[in-house]
Amino acid sequence: MAFSHSFLFSLIVCLVISKCQATANVSISKLVIDASSRRPIPDTFFGAFFEEINHAGAGGLWAQLVNNTGFEAGGSSVPSNIYPWTIIGDDSSIIVSTDSSSCFERNKVALRMDILCHRQSCQPGGVGISNPGFWGMNIEQGKKYKIVFYVRSLGPIDLQVSFVGSNDTVKLASTNIRSFGLKIANWTRMETIIEANATNHNSNLQITTSNRGVVWLDQVSAMPLDTYKGHGFRSDLFQMVADLKPKFFRFPGGCFVEGDYLRNAFRWKDTIGAYEERPGHFNDMWGYWTDDGFGFFEGLQLSEDLGAFPVWVFNNGISHHDQVNTTTISPFVQEALDGIEFARGSPTSQWGSLRASMGHPEPFDLRFVSVGNEDCGKDNYLGNYLKFYEAIKRTYPDIQIISNCDGSDQPLNHPADLYEFHIYANSKDMFSKYTKFDNAPRSGPKAFVSEYAVWREDAGAGSLLAALGEAAFLMGLEKNSDIVSMVAYAPLFLNTNDRKWIPDAIVFNSYQNYGTPSYWLQQLFTNSSGATLLNSTLQSSSSSIVASAIEYKDSQHGKNYLNVKVVNFGNATENFEISINCLNSSVQPFGSSMVLLTSANVMDENSFSEPNKIVLQRTSLQNASNDINVGLPPYSVTSFDLLI
Repeated sequence: MAFSHSFLFSLIVCLVISKCQATANVSISKLVIDASSRRPIPDTFFGAFFEEINHAGAGGLWAQLVNNTGFEAGGSSVPSNIYPWTIIGDDSSIIVSTDSSSCFERNKVALRMDILCHRQSCQPGGVGISNPGFWGMNIEQGKKYKIVFYVRSLGPIDLQVSFVGSNDTVKLASTNIRSFGLKIANWTRMETIIEANATNHNSNLQITTSNRGVVWLDQVSAMPLDTYKGHGFRSDLFQMVADLKPKFFRFPGGCFVEGDYLRNAFRWKDTIGAYEERPGHFNDMWGYWTDDGFGFFEGLQLSEDLGAFPVWVFNNGISHHDQVNTTTISPFVQEALDGIEFARGSPTSQWGSLRASMGHPEPFDLRFVSVGNEDCGKDNYLGNYLKFYEAIKRTYPDIQIISNCDGSDQPLNHPADLYEFHIYANSKDMFSKYTKFDNAPRSGPKAFVSEYAVWREDAGAGSLLAALGEAAFLMGLEKNSDIVSMVAYAPLFLNTNDRKWIPDAIVFNSYQNYGTPSYWLQQLFTNSSGATLLNSTLQSSSSSIVASAIEYKDSQHGKNYLNVKVVNFGNATENFEISINCLNSSVQPFGSSMVLLTSANVMDENSFSEPNKIVLQRTSLQNASNDINVGLPPYSVTSFDLLI
């Protein structure tokens, strides 16, 4: 099936409000909207979910350019593997090793350089170490970067700190750190800001010297100065998330929270404070080391920067392969209570004061916590959950507590404010889940669809077909928003160099990004949070059509719109009619628009070479009214914003 975009829009031209006659081979579907029957949609309805997967944070949203800042990725034993750091020079000019001499008690590994050459006997540019970052550092002309590291030496130092392009000869930026006449026998913090004089997307950071002697290095950091609000978030990736207008932000996982084993689970107390003091840990779920630069504080800060409520997922003493018995779970319960105090306690409280010392004296607006991730049914989950629930409600009665157990088919057997529902399916199954919550229990906790996506064969790396299946599912959630209060796609990010899980919403490398069709589909639902659901009835003989209707106020201009979304999951053109009844005011003839998401082939994807192959295509509607007729292209999602 193939057609051009010009053909698509010729199909839509009969959108002219007079009812055009359907041809014999085009079936007719009609959405009848009763605008007098309405119900509010929760203002938390649409959000985002972040997990440290696919190098989403380390090497992605978290803008730290250095990979393995503290030389700890090889483990705490020495000698340690310092990958991906490499040595500049040969054995006759430099010997690089590791020892346990660091000044940081939680990060004892330090790197030692024995410089054997001197001045003219060293190779041009000197000898030292080099870090490629995460598959190459993006260094851009005119931008500034802050370099911080710790150093000590048996004598004076003369270090050259440089960004070097992928050809290893052109220095994009460089500065010297010297201490002639001054011995740095104790660990000393060095900081400098350098500006790039050229651009290279595959650069590395080099620290070199031509001075004979012994130099120790530790905690080497390189951060661009143009992160969002200076908070450390890569600006372009932050903006991609911000454009989804999420009302909540769930973090930090996902299976990342559990760990394959508890020893590698995300523990929030190890991820706060100065980056130099964070021990980091091996992400055994997704197979890479993280310095935990993006930690608990950063997740809370990012939520605030997005204007979203944080939804904190904490470990409940359960991993994929081991778990803590309920009789000994109390330290984990206290850890969760301490975490809530860190987020929202007064700046004079024990943990709130630590938050304040990190630059945020005001409490974060933490209202939701999730007890574990996908742990329902495991031996100790219910017993552990009840311990967390009782302790949190006793101390923080307003906190909304989320259970991992699915309550969509029958009521839960334990107290909860919300229950989680996760679904990964093929596009056909996802499309059919439009009615999943039609018969869900209406009493008890609300549903939090915290992970959904079409995956595997028909999803590819992010196909149009995947987005179509998800469109129907989301419309079903919208229509059942009396019981479904929150929804988020998963996963959010994919570094194209670490494709552990596909598809994802946002794909990136060191300097580029694009949204998959599923990302663009989500933008059609950004106005659903806090909107009003209008009662609508679809009259159709086609099983490939799903539609919904809401009314919302445009936050930018304060105008009211009636929004109709419809997906055509079939391979034939569908004639679609909209009939709006009992509307207090009429649809205005001008000021309305229509958005189309489709492509020439249902398996089409976006890419770095064609990032806008499948995006939202908006056109104006002329002479709009309460009755509309339009031809829906095959395999498409169409959204109407009707000014009222």
